Amino acid sequence: MSSARARTRIPVMVKLLIVFLSISIVALGITGLAAFSAMGDMGAFAQKTSGQLGDRAVADSTAALEENAAASLLSLATDQADISNVVFERVGAEMDTLAGYAVAVRNRENNPRLRQAYFQDEHPASPGNTSAIIFAPGVSISAIPDEIGALSATNDLLHPMHAADSEISQLYIGTGSGILWVHPWVSGIPSSYDPRERDWYLRAQQTGQLSWSDPYIDASGKGLMVTCSRVVPGQDHGWTWIVGADVTLDTINSQIINTQVSDRGYAFLLDKKGNVISRPGISAGDTKWDDSFETENLLGNNNSAIAAVAGDMVAGKTGVQRVAFSGGEKYIAYAPIKSMNWSVAIVMPVGDVIAPAVKTRAQIENATGETGVLLNQKMNTAMNLFFGLCILLFILVAILSVVFARIITRPVEVLKHGSEVIGAGNLDYRVEITTGDELEDLAHSFNKMAADLRMHMDDLQRTTAEKERFAKELEIAKGIQQSFLPDRAPTIAGIELVAKNIPALEVGGDFYDFIPIGKDQWGLVIADVSGKGVPAALFMALSRTLIRASTMTNADPAAAIGHANQLICEDSKTSMFVTLFYAILDARAMTLNYVNAGHNPPLFLKNGESDVLLLKAKGIALGVIDDATLQSVKVDLRTGDILVLYTDGVTEAINAGEEEFGEARLLQVITENRLLPAEVLLEKILSAITTFAGSQPQHDDITIMILRVV
Repeated sequence: MSSARARTRIPVMVKLLIVFLSISIVALGITGLAAFSAMGDMGAFAQKTSGQLGDRAVADSTAALEENAAASLLSLATDQADISNVVFERVGAEMDTLAGYAVAVRNRENNPRLRQAYFQDEHPASPGNTSAIIFAPGVSISAIPDEIGALSATNDLLHPMHAADSEISQLYIGTGSGILWVHPWVSGIPSSYDPRERDWYLRAQQTGQLSWSDPYIDASGKGLMVTCSRVVPGQDHGWTWIVGADVTLDTINSQIINTQVSDRGYAFLLDKKGNVISRPGISAGDTKWDDSFETENLLGNNNSAIAAVAGDMVAGKTGVQRVAFSGGEKYIAYAPIKSMNWSVAIVMPVGDVIAPAVKTRAQIENATGETGVLLNQKMNTAMNLFFGLCILLFILVAILSVVFARIITRPVEVLKHGSEVIGAGNLDYRVEITTGDELEDLAHSFNKMAADLRMHMDDLQRTTAEKERFAKELEIAKGIQQSFLPDRAPTIAGIELVAKNIPALEVGGDFYDFIPIGKDQWGLVIADVSGKGVPAALFMALSRTLIRASTMTNADPAAAIGHANQLICEDSKTSMFVTLFYAILDARAMTLNYVNAGHNPPLFLKNGESDVLLLKAKGIALGVIDDATLQSVKVDLRTGDILVLYTDGVTEAINAGEEEFGEARLLQVITENRLLPAEVLLEKILSAITTFAGSQPQHDDITIMILRVV
C-alpha cells in the first residue's frame, strides 16, 4: 500500500522540471510567447478577482459592522437604562428619607420659631446654605408660627442632602397651609405662586405614593424640569406636607441619560404615555411658568417607524431598530428604566457605523487599478522581447503550456480562492485538494488554521466583551460608593480628626462618617459590613443612609443606633450584618459618648499614661436582631489624648508567612508616633501595614479614623 502511494505522489518541483524540460525541447522562444500569453490571461483574471474580492470584502465588512453596531448599541442602551434607574431610584430614596425626617421634626415638642430661612426680598450672605420661605396669596405668617418653626428644623437634612446629590437642583416642602419651603434660597418666584395648585403637589397628594411629574417650567427661572414628590405620612397637628426634589432636563440630558453616549449620537427619555421627557435641544420657548407645557408625543409621530419604536418603549420592551429620518437612516436602541416605567433610547447615524467599510471600498479600488497598470507594463516589455522567438512554434508550445498549466494551476487556484474566502472572514470554509503532494498538505494547514482562528476569535470576543462590561460597571459602582464618604473631616477647635478608607476590591463594605449633631457636637461613625465586593457595597450604602438619618435626629447614641438597627433589619433581605462604633464628640464639654455594636474596640491612649484603654460596650452587630440592646458609655477627653478607630482589615493584614499584622503591632506604631499630628500618624500606620504585607495582596477593606486632642 505504501509503495503504491509513493509512485503516485509527485512533488511540485518534479512537475515544474517536467514542464520546463518539455518546453526547452520544443523551443525556448515558443515557451516565452506561451508563458506570457498565459500571464496576460492570469493578469486579467487577477484584476477581475481582485475587484470581486474587494466588493465581497466591503459587503461582508458592512454587514458585520452593522450587526456588531446593533448589538453594541443595544448593550449600551441597556447599560444606560440601568445607570439612569440607579440615579432616579436614589432621588426617590432621598425623598423617602426626607419624608421620614419630616415626620420626626413634626413630632418634636420644641422646634425653633425660624432658622436658616429668608424671604425672597432678603438676600442672605450664603444663599447655598440657607432656605427661602414663600407664602401663597392670602397666607399670613402670624397664623402658622408653629408650622414654620417645624419647617425650619428640616434644614439640618435639606442642606447636606442637596450638597450630596449633584443631580438635584433644589429641594422643597409644600404645605396644605400654603407655605413653600425651598432649599437653597431662591428669588424671583411670582407672588401669585401657590404650591397647592402645582402638578407635583397634587399628584403626590392624590396617589399617596412617590410620584414624578411631567416636564414643566420652573417658577424661579431654572427652565424645564421634572419633580419627584411624596406625601409626608401622618397628619400631625393637622398639617399636610409634600416633600419634593427638582431635576432639570439639562441635568437629565448631560448627567443621567447621556453619560455613555459619544458625540456621534444622542439619547432621549420617554414616559409611559409616549411623551418626550428629555432630549437634546428641548426648550420651553415663550411658554411661561404658569402655562401648561406640551411636550412631543412620539406615538402619534408622522414617521410610522418612529411611532412603532415609541410603542415598544411604552410597552417596556428592549430592542434596536433602523429608522429612516429626513436627514438619513439612524439606529435607535432602547431599554426600560424599570423603577420609573419610563424608557431611554440612544440614536446613532447609520453612516457613522458603515464609514470604515466605505473607506475600505475606495482603498481596494485604488489598489486594484494600480495593480492592473503595473501588470500591463511588465507584460508588454516581456512580450516585445520574446515576440520573434514565439511565432514558429506557437501551436505546439501552446498545447503543452495549456496541458501543464491546467495540471499545476488548478490546485493553486483552489488555494487562492480558499485564501480569499477565509481572508474575507468566512472561517467555516474548507479547501479541498487531493493532488497527493505539498499542495494537499498546504490545504490541510489552511483548514486547520481557519478552524483554530475561528475558535480563538470566538473566545477572544466573548472574553473581551465580558471583561469590558464588568470593568465599566465596577468603575461606576466605585465612583458612586466613594461619593458616600466625606470629602474631608470637619474643622473642630482643639481637635485633630482624620480618616481614610482603602477598599480591597473596586468596591467594599467599610465606611466612616462625620455627622453634624448640634453645635460643637459631631457623630463619629466607623463600620464594617460582612463580606466584600458589590453585595457589601450595596449593603454599606443602605446602612450608611439609615444610620445617618437615625443619628441626626437623636442625641442619645444608644437610642439612635438602636433605631438604625431596627430600620436595617426591616430593609435587609439577606443574612448580611454590619459592625459599628458610633460616638458623639462634644467639643465644648470635651467628652465622648459612644456605643459599640460588635466592632473592634478602638484604642484610647490617655496623655501621660502607658496603659491603653479599649473602648468596649455591650452590643451586637446591626442587622442580626431587631431588638438588640446597646450600652452607652461616656469618657472624658483632655489634651494629648489619642483615639484610633479601625476595621479588622488593619489587624488581619497578612504577610508572605501567613502572619497577621495584629493589634500589638498597631499599638506599637501608635505609641512610637503618638506625639505626631493625626494626619502623619495615619500615614505611619498605613505605611507599617504596607511594609508588613510586602507583596501579599490586600484581602480585606482597610478603614482608619484618628482623633487627637491638641
